[in-house]
Amino acid sequence: MKGTISLLAGIALLALASTAHAADKVKVGFMSTLSGPGAALGVDIRDGFELVAKGEGGKLGGLSADVTIADDQQSPDTGRQVVERFTKRDRVDVITGMVFSNVLLPVMPAILASGTVYVSPNTGPEDYAAEKCDANFFVVSWQNEDTASAMGQVMNDRSLKNVYLIAPNYPGGRETLNGFKRTYKGTIAGEVYTRLGQLDYAAEIATLRAAKPDAVFFFLPGGMGTNFIKQYVSAGAQQDARLYTPGYSADEDTIKSVGEPMVGILNTAQWAHDLDNPANRKFVADFQKAHGRLPTMYAQQGYDAAQLIAAAVRDTGGKIEDKAAFRQALHAARFDSPRGTFRFNTNNYPIQDYYLREVVKDGAGRITNKTIGKVYTGYADPFAARCKMK
Repeated sequence: MKGTISLLAGIALLALASTAHAADKVKVGFMSTLSGPGAALGVDIRDGFELVAKGEGGKLGGLSADVTIADDQQSPDTGRQVVERFTKRDRVDVITGMVFSNVLLPVMPAILASGTVYVSPNTGPEDYAAEKCDANFFVVSWQNEDTASAMGQVMNDRSLKNVYLIAPNYPGGRETLNGFKRTYKGTIAGEVYTRLGQLDYAAEIATLRAAKPDAVFFFLPGGMGTNFIKQYVSAGAQQDARLYTPGYSADEDTIKSVGEPMVGILNTAQWAHDLDNPANRKFVADFQKAHGRLPTMYAQQGYDAAQLIAAAVRDTGGKIEDKAAFRQALHAARFDSPRGTFRFNTNNYPIQDYYLREVVKDGAGRITNKTIGKVYTGYADPFAARCKMK
C-alpha cells in the first residue's frame, strides 16, 4: 500500500513539474531545408520566423521561446531522424519549418502519432487538406494547388489558348500543375515533369519550343527555377512564349539570382511586399532592417507561422499543455497578417486573397515584384469539403 501511495505521489510530482515546465517556455522544433539547391527557401522561412521571436525579446506569446533549428537536407531520411529527436528527446510543443512535400509527407505520420502540433509555413499537400485532415496539422501558406489555380484563371482572362507546363516530379510539383489544370480552360500543349533538383534544362527547352505554345507555366522552386529562367531567356524562347509561374518561382530570391531576364514574368501569390496595410509595412521594414534584403513569400510565411504560434500561446494564457485549448487558439488565428485577410477553413488550411504580380524594373532601377491586380478574394481550396475533422 505504501509503495502504491509513493508511486502515485511520484507521478503527481512529475505531472506538476511537467506543468510548471510547460508554463515556463514554449519549445519549438524548427526543421527546414538549409543546405543544397533549396536552401534559400528554408533560410528565408527561418529568418521570417526568427524575426517574430527575436522581436519579442526571445519570447512567443509571452513565454520564452526555446527554438531548436535543424537542417533536413531535403532528405526524408534525415527528416525522420530529426523528428524522432524533436518528439522523443526534446519533447517539443510545436514543429514547423519544412519546405518540400517530399520531406513532409514521409515524416508527418510520426509527428501526428506523437500528438505534436505541426504548423506548415510552406507546403500544403492535398493529403492533409482532405480525408487525412488532422486537428494537429495547420497550414499558414496555401494548399499546393491554390497559387497555380489563380494563374490558370489569369491565363483564361488573357485568352491564352495553348499552354506548356513544366514542374519537378514530386508531390508539390504534380499538385501545382493539377491546380493550374483545375481552372485553365485552354489546351495543354505539353506537360513535362523533371527530376527534383535538376539544373540543366536544355533538352526540356528544346522540346518545349518545338511544341510552339502561346505561353509557358512553370513551377521550379529554388535553384531549379533560377537555372531554368536563365537558360530559357538565353535561348531566346521568351520572345516566342512568355513565362508565367506561381509567386514562389518568381520571388525576390530568384530575382536576385537571375536579374534582368526576370523582367516581365507574371506570377500569382497570396502576398506581395508592396501590399498597403500596417502589418505588411512593419514586416517589410523590420525584415529589411534585420537582413538587408526584401522578404520573399517564404519569409512572410515563416513570419506568420511564428505569429500564429505566438497568438495561440497568448490566447491560452501560456497554458499550452492544454492541447485542446491550444489547437482551438491556433485555429482562431488571432493575429495581423502582412497578407491582409486570413482565416482557417474547416481543414486548417487558409481562406485568403490571391494577387497578380509582375516582375518590373522600378524607378530606382531595382528589379522587383509589383502588384498589378487581385485574382481571388477569400479563396478556399477545393478539398475542404472532404475533411471530416476529428
